[in-house]
Amino acid sequence: MLDRRQFVAGSTQLAMLAGFPGLTLAQEAADARFVLVILRGGLDGLAAVVPYGESRYRGVRGSLAVDSPGQTNGLLKLDGLFGLHPSLSKMHEFYQAGDLAVIHAVATPYRERSHFDGQNVLENGSDTPFGLRDGWLNRAVGSGAGTYGAIALSQNIPLVLRGDTSVTSWAPSRLAEADDDTLARIGELYAHDPHLAGRLQEALEARAIAGEMGGRRNARGGGAQGQLGPVIRAAGRFLSAPDGPRIAVLDTGGWDTHANQGAGQGILANRLGGLDAGLAALKQELGVYWQNTVVVVATEFGRTVAVNGTRGTDHGTGGCAFIAGGAVRGGRVIADWPGLADRDLYEGRDLKPTTDLRAVFKGILIEHLGAEIAQLNRDVFPDSAHIAPLEGLIDV
Repeated sequence: MLDRRQFVAGSTQLAMLAGFPGLTLAQEAADARFVLVILRGGLDGLAAVVPYGESRYRGVRGSLAVDSPGQTNGLLKLDGLFGLHPSLSKMHEFYQAGDLAVIHAVATPYRERSHFDGQNVLENGSDTPFGLRDGWLNRAVGSGAGTYGAIALSQNIPLVLRGDTSVTSWAPSRLAEADDDTLARIGELYAHDPHLAGRLQEALEARAIAGEMGGRRNARGGGAQGQLGPVIRAAGRFLSAPDGPRIAVLDTGGWDTHANQGAGQGILANRLGGLDAGLAALKQELGVYWQNTVVVVATEFGRTVAVNGTRGTDHGTGGCAFIAGGAVRGGRVIADWPGLADRDLYEGRDLKPTTDLRAVFKGILIEHLGAEIAQLNRDVFPDSAHIAPLEGLIDV
């Protein structure tokens, strides 16, 4: 039989499970749920939420322009100016039910168009890349939202959840599930080591909550749907468990659409469809807890207004964010719309940001998770007192 060191070093699945530090962080008083979904790569906000009513839209978008509402594979109308991409049909249903709000022309304070730096600013909560070494949501959990345990649904805990406050993590294994006999033998091996025995027990609790989501990934699952499917369903299971966490973070890559982006159909349409299906699955898994849930979908920056030479878009600035859930005061697009005329673009190429993403996060942390504005300005988003919380995002 392998000794303890050899077994831990050699078993990917057990290491993944044993890395789950339990569900003891959550406290029973916490009823609200919060999910942050990070789309890494820079979502094209002008494709996801299309300003079809803007007179210049079709001219500047060219081959990437999506057909108007009412046409075959046309936009899903939100109002007289904006429509959702046709791949977002479930999210359109959320919108009609009042469970989805769209924030447009939004961005972090970052303006230099580097994925790595942009994601760092999105997650650290400061004005600059690497301005802080921990994440704003970790600081929020440790201060204004201290009664809420948090989980990262990821192989590695993303920066936004790293910090002094203890959080947990889980990810689906690439290996087949260990059978009961194997787990029993591992239990015997760990019986005389209180630390490892405790970690194994916590891992088994996580395994029981995740159920079949913890097994081998579908090798054919690609794109956003393949990445998000098992993870977002598992998030719903963890958040609806009686002693589970109440805050979850997950991320998905592949939103960097430099080439062959597509319009109503194509690469981006497929990824949007995966996001749409994932949010619908999350609602299903949460069941009655959906009514107490807020989901924020955000990205590090938007993309250029004009099409590039490879039928895609390049790194930009302003974009869109989504706020979904039964606790959301939805059915509306929130935008101080800057327009698409040349004079209105940021640096003559990008959608100009008119809303700071920190205002969105502040509003949700205050209205949904009970944080205090003084704590947010001091600890969670330092040097941001000039950014007022966006109010009225939550049904209260």
